[in-house]
This record gives sequence, C-alpha cells and structure tokens, in this order.
Amino acid sequence: MWRNVAPAFASEYRTVLFDHVGAGKSELAAYDHARYDSLRGYADDVVEICAALDLRDAVFVGHSVSAMIGVLAALEAPERIGALVLVSPSPRYIDDEDSGYVGGFSQADIVGLLDALESNYLGWSHTMAAVIMGQPERPDLAAELEQSFCRTDPIIAAHFAQVTFLSDNRRDLRRVSVPTLVVQCSEDPIASQAVGEYVHDHIEGSELVVLKTTGHCPNLSSPDETIAAMLEFVGRR
Repeated sequence: MWRNVAPAFASEYRTVLFDHVGAGKSELAAYDHARYDSLRGYADDVVEICAALDLRDAVFVGHSVSAMIGVLAALEAPERIGALVLVSPSPRYIDDEDSGYVGGFSQADIVGLLDALESNYLGWSHTMAAVIMGQPERPDLAAELEQSFCRTDPIIAAHFAQVTFLSDNRRDLRRVSVPTLVVQCSEDPIASQAVGEYVHDHIEGSELVVLKTTGHCPNLSSPDETIAAMLEFVGRR
C-alpha cells in the first residue's frame, strides 16, 4: 500500500514497513481473536516493533484505521514515537447524535456493511474497493485494493472490520502530545473532510493538509501530493 511513497524517504530516513498480524505476509498462526478484539492489540504490536528495532523519536505513518493505531501506540510509548502522520484518519465511523459528531455512517449502515462482508466477502471486496478508492477513472487502483482484500482470510477480515468500524478513539485525540500531521483528501467517502478537521481540532498543535484529490487512499492514488506533505512536515523536525 506504500509502494509509491516509501521510496521517497529511503535515502534520508530509516524506513520500516510491516504487515499487521492477519494481513499481507504476516504469520497467520499468530492471530489471536482476543488480542485483536480491539485496536490496542495492534498498537501493542507497533510498540513491540519499535522496541525490537530500538526505534526512538520515530515518525509513525498510519492510514485510515491505522492512524488511530498509531495514536494509541504513541500514547503507550512516547519515548519511541516522536511524531505522527495520520493519513485519512477517523476516530469514529458512526455518527453520534448526542454529541453532534458526524462520522459519516449510521449504526444501520455499519451493521449492513458488516453483514454484507460476512455473507459475501468476495462481492463485498469488489464493491467496496471501488468505493474506498474513489477513482473511477483509474480502475487499476480499485483492482489492486480488491486483490489485497482477497488475499486476507475472510474470517480475520470480518473481525478486523468489526473492530475498525465499531471503534471510538475520540477521547484519545486530546491526549496526543507529539507533533502531528493530518493528511486529508478533499473528497473522501469513508472519512470526510469534516472528520479530518475534527481530528485536527482535537489534537493540540496538529497541522492539517487537505490534498486536492478524491478517495480514501491518497498513498495509492496521489502519492506525489502525499509525499510532498509528509516531506515538508518531517523536514521541519
């Protein structure tokens, strides 16, 4: 997912890429339903990676739900993570009428999405990849994302989706104390600009960059803009 972005940093920075347990080329036997029943299990993995490589003052780059995983990891190990780059983040996907928060989805929307995923994973992958990518003129990108989905074990994917779409990390945002960049697409079907502004408003001292692109995956669809925003941020550090 970062093949168009990571090389831009390799000459000046130590870059570390990994697959979350349950995805990519990770060891599927290590997947534990209880450990990964919340995003904290994934955040613990990030902290373990940082410790194993003795990383200090690292810049964690997280896309979508991984942005919140990075927030949790930074709160757990501030001596390891010195800055955050949150690409298309969302602290909560479901609207909250009591607080007026607009996450973009109703409870019924999410229930329907999860039901569709469990009943027809391949069909869900095909449909959602196009929606998430938001680049109808570039079907190759949607196809790449769909293939990525289809390489994931359906049971693990369903559990991860449930954990993702039912999570609520709004209270964690105000606890972030490290320099933070929020990278937002101008039109995002999963995490709207209002959500990006919410994250920016609730992380004190954070910066917000709105890219002139559509979709939820600027790391794939608009890598040059994404790289430029990241380089400007990390360069000033």
